[in-house]
Amino acid sequence: MLRFLQWLIARERLLRLASPLFGRFNPFLPQHRRDPHATWRALRSTEPVYRSRALGAWLLTRYDDVLHVLRDPNFTTDRSDVPLMKLVSRLTRKDPEFSAMIERNLLTLDGSDHTRLRGLVSKAFTPRRVERLRPQLEGIVDELLDRAAEASQMELIRDLAHPLPVIAIAELLGIPSADRARFRAWSADLVQLLDPLQGRGGSASLRRATHELYAYFRPLLAERRARPRDDLLSAMIAAEENGESLSETDLLALSGLLLVAGHETTANLIGNAVLALLRNPSERKRLQDDPDLIASAVEEFLRYDPPIQLTDRAVREDCEIGGRRIRKGQLVVVVLAAANRDPDRFPDPDRLDLGRTDHHHLAFGQGGHFCLGSQLAKLETEIAIGTLLRRFPDFFGNTEPTAWRRSMIIRGPEAVPLCLVPTC
Repeated sequence: MLRFLQWLIARERLLRLASPLFGRFNPFLPQHRRDPHATWRALRSTEPVYRSRALGAWLLTRYDDVLHVLRDPNFTTDRSDVPLMKLVSRLTRKDPEFSAMIERNLLTLDGSDHTRLRGLVSKAFTPRRVERLRPQLEGIVDELLDRAAEASQMELIRDLAHPLPVIAIAELLGIPSADRARFRAWSADLVQLLDPLQGRGGSASLRRATHELYAYFRPLLAERRARPRDDLLSAMIAAEENGESLSETDLLALSGLLLVAGHETTANLIGNAVLALLRNPSERKRLQDDPDLIASAVEEFLRYDPPIQLTDRAVREDCEIGGRRIRKGQLVVVVLAAANRDPDRFPDPDRLDLGRTDHHHLAFGQGGHFCLGSQLAKLETEIAIGTLLRRFPDFFGNTEPTAWRRSMIIRGPEAVPLCLVPTC
């Protein structure tokens, strides 16, 4: 079934012909991928609480509505009662490793299970531990840019945005550098967990990557239990609260989630940020003239064009939002990118302003499911963008990428070719 849906969604001509069935929102067309903000702006101004019958979900595009759903326990990440997830659960029942990867991670758990698991992980994944990575990340970025400098040009996604997060997560977990290529391959397959409809090959690649990842981590976990090191993997094993610690199932699912979510968020954030600078030369010069603005700039990149456009919640009990009745068991999609450009919340929201002081964007969510790796993503982006501007102040490239990711959830360019010097 999944393979068929992926095949169908890849046929853009068919989906274009079927647009009347989608109503106001067809996320599978190339024009939406090029400029999703036009879609969100139209929905927010005409029908901010919109029922998409084709997707079987409500779409919310106003900041206050999105924030309410993210904070209200009536809206849950536990989608086990949603018909589609019931089907997935039945199909994966005979594959416990794959089932655990889907059902036992921080993105899908809720309630006391989520609170316990997040509390234990937070004891290991501390801001101090992330900040200690700064010198290593600076060295990694310089090394990646050294390779590009030899050719005076680079493809941003392939040469910097994609390898950096994989290397960073490997360093954080304590993975040998020789295994980074395997990590990158697993991440490329496991990213379908974030948007399975727009992947390829059904669940086969997901299952294979899950089994390979688990097989890799099991002996590594045993080794860290016997001989702990100063890394996140050892810290997660040692984490304890009220006599409880993380099970092997939880540790394996968390390691997979850190790899996928951490990689995709940061890689696409860097790609979107560089495109924003190419399209806004005055703001780029502002940042070059004042490098201390970089932390504020990253917050604005997150607001302006976030790497995760939307997420969803299941409704526990009947409720009302914006005068619309939403029933128990229905799905509500909160469009983070639309909320971040709501003119009732952010003045002149479609303008990139790297000095903006209001950083209450929703790119990393809000409430109990606020992104655990937000600090790492911001640190990597600060170093990548700051170093690129410092070492190659004259870099240039097209303001429109060759293609955008085929996803309604993940926002990022497929490739961004750059000339690093004026004469390349």
